[in-house]
Amino acid sequence: MLKLLRAWNQDAKSRPDDRFVSVCDGIRVLSIFMVVWFHIWQQSWLYPYLEIFGLRLNLDPLVRSGYIHVDTMILISGFCLFLPYARAEGRLQNPLTFYKKRLVRIAPSYYLTILIMTIVAVATNAYQYPPPTFAEDLISHLTFTQMFRIQTYYYTHMNAALWTIALEMQLYLLFPLLALGMKKFPLPTFLLGVAAGNFYRGMLLERGGDLTMYFNQLPAYIDVFIIGMMTAWLYEKTCHWPHNAFTRILCSVGTIAAVAVIVFICQDQSSMGISGRLQEGQVIHRIYMAMAGAALLLFAGNAGWCVRHVLGNPVLHFISGITMHIYIWNQVIAVWILKLRIVPSAFKDPNYEGDHLWQVRYTWLCFAVVFVMAVILTYGFEKPVARFLLRKRETSKRKMGEEDQGERH
Repeated sequence: MLKLLRAWNQDAKSRPDDRFVSVCDGIRVLSIFMVVWFHIWQQSWLYPYLEIFGLRLNLDPLVRSGYIHVDTMILISGFCLFLPYARAEGRLQNPLTFYKKRLVRIAPSYYLTILIMTIVAVATNAYQYPPPTFAEDLISHLTFTQMFRIQTYYYTHMNAALWTIALEMQLYLLFPLLALGMKKFPLPTFLLGVAAGNFYRGMLLERGGDLTMYFNQLPAYIDVFIIGMMTAWLYEKTCHWPHNAFTRILCSVGTIAAVAVIVFICQDQSSMGISGRLQEGQVIHRIYMAMAGAALLLFAGNAGWCVRHVLGNPVLHFISGITMHIYIWNQVIAVWILKLRIVPSAFKDPNYEGDHLWQVRYTWLCFAVVFVMAVILTYGFEKPVARFLLRKRETSKRKMGEEDQGERH
């Protein structure tokens, strides 16, 4: 026991890694998991609960509001993108280099999804009753502009989850400018971003009515993204502070408090969804989710050994690496498994009629298929394509350098 305490104390004095924040893996995986569970629950209607030592724990409010964790995913995106800039000195990365790397990371898997969904839509004659027409649905998705029209955003046959990728690409366009502002004028940039996001959402609440086309647009998320960037800036600063047993315990307690706040927000959002004010609730809760998520990242990254290894371990690191495909495909797969009646049942509509055995089997099958498909697409397509494109780019740069050198000689 004494040896363990000494090891823990030694770890408490060590400086956190500001190059790779392992707890991001766990927070990202938990956020994606809740979104996926929500999408599967939409089809299964399996009442979510846990029984621990005879105590029945109701998870329905958390699952019912699982979609709200998309906010945390945008926050983490801002955090991870800006962290290298936060610790870098001198010139920032060339914007064109940044854009190329983002395209290599996102575009191949995104366009593969569109190809697959196009084949399925044409084969099933999905465009027989537009909106949208096949042409406008395809063109808008190819150009990441599907969110600009309700036909292609809300009624698309291309995979509704792709709106988040389009939003990310829009944020990527702004990122070099935001990074420059955050690097030179961190506080004014942060305050301006938070003011802009809150002003836009305030206008939506004032406007009222149907918010479908407005509450997920870029202005509604700009402050969430910038809060993620500010969290990276703060994290890099705290890494250089003295660390000891007291700070580790304090940050561990802060981690638990941040999780408690997120649970409370989810429960409140669930009640607003039940009362028919779902979109209004998301508009209201977004800033609070962002701040709670930022606190969770900051506290967990500086917390004690147990917290850091619960949220940052090899299993979660592996799952974190396949989350893009988990997110892209989970809703589509859940719908396909339901429509194809892959899980047998004596009932015509087993989800609505409460076939509990079917609900359990269906839920587990959806999670399993999504996981396997994500592994296959990540390691069979995404990573090999990225390696090929990056290698081709490096080869091209070397050849250009050789040609330039030859011209100089």
